[in-house]
Amino acid sequence: MSDAPARVAVVTGAGTGIGRATARALLDAGFRVALAGRREHPLVEAAAGDPAALVVPADVSAPDDVARLFDTVLASWGRVDVLVNNAGTFGPAGSVDEIDPEQFAATLAVNVTGTMLCTAAAFRIMRAQQPQGGRIVNNGSVSARVPRPQSVAYTTSKHALTGLTRSTELDGRPYRITCGQIDIGNVATEITRTIGTGSGALQPDGTRRAEPTFDVRVAAEAICAMASLPLDVSVGHVELTAAGMPLAGRG
Repeated sequence: MSDAPARVAVVTGAGTGIGRATARALLDAGFRVALAGRREHPLVEAAAGDPAALVVPADVSAPDDVARLFDTVLASWGRVDVLVNNAGTFGPAGSVDEIDPEQFAATLAVNVTGTMLCTAAAFRIMRAQQPQGGRIVNNGSVSARVPRPQSVAYTTSKHALTGLTRSTELDGRPYRITCGQIDIGNVATEITRTIGTGSGALQPDGTRRAEPTFDVRVAAEAICAMASLPLDVSVGHVELTAAGMPLAGRG
């Protein structure tokens, strides 16, 4: 049995949905996990009193909050081995001529700038620590490749996230830092509950259709598997969707 300390992971947006399930999967896999998110109560519920969990309320779009998050993790556990950039927002719905510029900017502030701020903070730690290195996993979306109608803010942010992922992977090579993206489509969470039932999802032809979904725990297990790989393996991109989802051409 190894005497090495458990690896340290930071999960943003950990209070609900994919982030919550991922934090639990990592804890079950033996990681020490810092759960970050804007609201403390859901984080505490997700941590469920696990002694290997650290709750750190933080808004990823606020530089001071991000600095405090990683300072707290470093003070508590001395390193960061894995960062899961999961925090995100769908932003406003509408065509490009209908979107409020402030709402557009707010979407990018969370999905792009927030991910960049967390990535930069984790990168600095991973570069300096011994043993050197770490893994960053960005939760993208299938919208990073194929958009839904009326989703210009969200889709733009997710395309930008792909560029951030690839640049981070390249910059991390000298320091044993890897960065990959998992693009998930139609995972069943509270925020996507209308996709599989009721009014369904808007299609390119203007109709609405109920679409298949899959269990959020499967997505969490896939992220955990990526996080658990040795650093001599790089996973640049994974796409995980509900079977039968109308993705190619969006129907």
